[in-house]
Amino acid sequence: MLLSEQAYRKIDRELAKFPADQRQSAVMAALAIAQDEKGWLAPEVMEDVARYIGMPPIAVQEVATFYNMFDTKPVGKVKISVCTNLPCALSGGEKAAAYLKEKLGIDYKETTPDGQITLVEGECMGACGDAPVMLVNNKRMCSFMTDERIDALLEEVKK
Repeated sequence: MLLSEQAYRKIDRELAKFPADQRQSAVMAALAIAQDEKGWLAPEVMEDVARYIGMPPIAVQEVATFYNMFDTKPVGKVKISVCTNLPCALSGGEKAAAYLKEKLGIDYKETTPDGQITLVEGECMGACGDAPVMLVNNKRMCSFMTDERIDALLEEVKK
């Protein structure tokens, strides 16, 4: 077992939401729990989740590699996803991304040299009217990201 007892209890709560013959329906929640605890989904973590919920490891890996909220390679302590879908891109997303890249000194799919911040492109976050939009650690939506708001966000996450 690679996760904490608390993580397995959380996964058990997710499994309880589905009939016994449909345990695989909890795979996304189980992966999110594992990633929250470990920081990313190493192959052995995905295998552990697969064993625990009774799925073939390859099926769990397929889910983890399909959805961009799951990280199958190490990432920084803070992951910032910038929405680059067309509505956001045309409404300041590209400009905000360029500013963020310059401030951090990294490009998409890279991590700052101190290992703290990873920058990734994000898919539509369903907030086109709030562009440019960013998502922090898959949990916190940041809207209307001007240079000033980006500076404030970076100061906050560096603490």
